[in-house]
Amino acid sequence: MKATERRNIRHLSQPELDEYFLAIGEKKFRSKQVYEWLWQKHAHGFDDMSNISKELRAKLAEEFSFPALKIDATQFSEDGTVKSRFKTFDNHLVEGVLIPTEQRKTACVSSQIGCSLSCKFCATGYMERKRNLTYDEIYDEVVLINQQSEKAYDKKLTNLVFMGMGEPLLNYANVLKAIERITAEDGLFMSPKRITVSTAGVAKQIIKLGDDKVKFKLALSLHAANDHKRNEIMPINEANNIKSLVDALNYFYKQTKTEITFEYILFQNFNDTEKDAAELVKLYRQVPVDLINIIEYNPIDAFAFSKPTEEVTAQFMGYLEKNRVNARLRRSRGKDIDAACGQLANKN
Repeated sequence: MKATERRNIRHLSQPELDEYFLAIGEKKFRSKQVYEWLWQKHAHGFDDMSNISKELRAKLAEEFSFPALKIDATQFSEDGTVKSRFKTFDNHLVEGVLIPTEQRKTACVSSQIGCSLSCKFCATGYMERKRNLTYDEIYDEVVLINQQSEKAYDKKLTNLVFMGMGEPLLNYANVLKAIERITAEDGLFMSPKRITVSTAGVAKQIIKLGDDKVKFKLALSLHAANDHKRNEIMPINEANNIKSLVDALNYFYKQTKTEITFEYILFQNFNDTEKDAAELVKLYRQVPVDLINIIEYNPIDAFAFSKPTEEVTAQFMGYLEKNRVNARLRRSRGKDIDAACGQLANKN
């Protein structure tokens, strides 16, 4: 059977595996053993399944594909951040990052190979979107980064953010299925409260998240608090303006009661004035936002902006604090290896 004709074994449910093994005359417990290798013991190929006979492994390999993600290259930052470039079964490349602090070990993962949204400040936005990652590929990212965390820091991942390459809500089904496996007892068993999905703002999909009663946190990549400026740096805003996002976020919160965060990168002489801060405060009052992350801009070659001075940043933060906005300045990690926010682009 050709590889393209074989069904991905991880796309079978436990009952479907049960049915398959019974059909070939195997005991039902073999199905349970294989399922554990797929999702709990994190096999990356049939040969890893050491308690399965060679004959049965060969039969599985003949009937099913097992397109697992593999690490293609790894870079280590001076601050402890680890960036990995993963290779897919069809030879595409995608990046993920381990961000360690004393309190947390966070995986930043990708949901697409490339991106179609063309945000001006994001290196991924200048890449062509090749395809969506499947839910098992996203799961592999988390598994591999967790293994790195355990090896380097002797600690499992504590948090997961979908802030890597691609727009998660344009790969909706795979992202939700991946989170289902990541949070499952027979998966990685991570609490959904420790998972944040970041979106550039797809209003109808935010509403769908509300309808689906998701339990993970949601972050909106805002970066400008009026439509004119947001249109300039984020073309998606032309079809998903701020009012539509406010309405969608309010609906999402009403349905889920889960945390919402605004992400706001400061750009020098663009969105860093007191007037910009005042617009941000006004918007903050319209949505039940738990936190605004003010983010340092990490320069990329294709975008001419730069980050404000420390003094301007302090004044911006001071204005938010004075107006009782829960805001935090997020210092960038991994800049020396192009692993910081907005820098992922599969560079050599």
